[in-house]
Amino acid sequence: MYSEYVKNFERAAELLATWTDKSPRFQEILTRIQSREASGSLSLQHHMLEPVQRVPRYELLLKEYVQKLPAQAPDRADAQKALDLIFSAAQHSNAAIKEMERLQDLWEVYQRLGLEDDIVDPSNALLREGPVLKISFRRRDPTERYLFLFNNMLLYCVPRVIQVGAHFQVRTRIDVAGMKVRELSDTEFPHSFLVSGKQRTLQLQARSQEEMISWMQACQAAIDQIEKRNETFKAAAQGPEGAAQGQELQSEELGLRAPQWVRDNMVTMCMRCQEPFNALTRRRHHCRACGYVVCARCSDYRAELKYDANRPNRVCLHCYTFLTGHVLPEDKEDKRRGILEKGSTAGAERSLMGSFLQLVGDKWGKSSTRGWCVIPRDDPLVLYIYAAPQDMRAHTSIPLLGYQVTTGPQGDPRVFQLQQSGQLYTFKADTEELCGRWAKAMERAASGWSPGDPEDGDLSD
Repeated sequence: MYSEYVKNFERAAELLATWTDKSPRFQEILTRIQSREASGSLSLQHHMLEPVQRVPRYELLLKEYVQKLPAQAPDRADAQKALDLIFSAAQHSNAAIKEMERLQDLWEVYQRLGLEDDIVDPSNALLREGPVLKISFRRRDPTERYLFLFNNMLLYCVPRVIQVGAHFQVRTRIDVAGMKVRELSDTEFPHSFLVSGKQRTLQLQARSQEEMISWMQACQAAIDQIEKRNETFKAAAQGPEGAAQGQELQSEELGLRAPQWVRDNMVTMCMRCQEPFNALTRRRHHCRACGYVVCARCSDYRAELKYDANRPNRVCLHCYTFLTGHVLPEDKEDKRRGILEKGSTAGAERSLMGSFLQLVGDKWGKSSTRGWCVIPRDDPLVLYIYAAPQDMRAHTSIPLLGYQVTTGPQGDPRVFQLQQSGQLYTFKADTEELCGRWAKAMERAASGWSPGDPEDGDLSD
């Protein structure tokens, strides 16, 4: 009963203050009662507060009493027992107050979100909330979004322009059970991280490195807590995925969780057939199973995906074959692979060196073309140049063996050249430091160096 009184005290005090302001008649009655001798000239609020303060006062008095009692006093044992009971009551009262405050805060969050009844659960605990930027696979500029992380779900929300009623619109609910989080190595969007759940995969950007780490730690703590409570997830409790996994889902996960979609501006050609995209006859589509950017011809298939309630979704031929087991007779995947049909290996773990470089001069077809340049680990003596980082086919390959690396004629420390018997290629890096690393990498390749040789340095940072 005492805990219930303490839990409801703040609400009762607010109601008393509200009706005192609203009703002159109520205020008059209170004033008349408080002026009586029986009330001790104290206000009703003061009398209401006394029971709340009673247990803490008893605890302080008993502590002082026990401290001053002689060790052999006959009532020392009873006094200590009474102190233990009062201490237990105080702990119970404090826990009740904290629980009341938690539920009040939780209810305010629910009101801001305008949640449905099936999501409103008093057992939920809000772990973290705050703004983030959503990296879109279509748009170039990130968009403002808001996250609410609970102990059992992550809510991905859009702030409402007119904040009447709910302040946010819930776009996606991602269950913490089965969720994964990892940092992304994205030069275009620093401080970005990936949240991959069964319902959806989100590529998000924080405002700073510290904020990104804080979000990742909060998400991982929620994941770990779910896994500890649920024995079925113990085998999967391995922490965040490393960057070496890259963007592809493991084959056994296809259709079970939402993939990370490759951004449109990361490719210029279909990631399956390597035919170039154009706005009229070959437009970009996304495979809903693996997230690749593919053309209409390569994604003219539908398969049921478990993460989308087994609804049929657009998928590429590769995923269609894996998910359904149907091998189409017109499958032409056995065609011979061309020398330029080598994935760009955008990840640092698969390349010795990789970044954007400015391709200077008329040799490239037009002045100052920007290209994604890569020296792969499995082909360390060749420079591959792509139109975009995720392209599956290079538009140019240069065998580096025998080339001489020199500084550019413009006197710009960011410019360097490759020269050999009449062949001349000019490149410009974004920074002087990047230019130095590229020059060193190309000098090594030109001399026939490979990753297994001595002085194996890391050039891909």
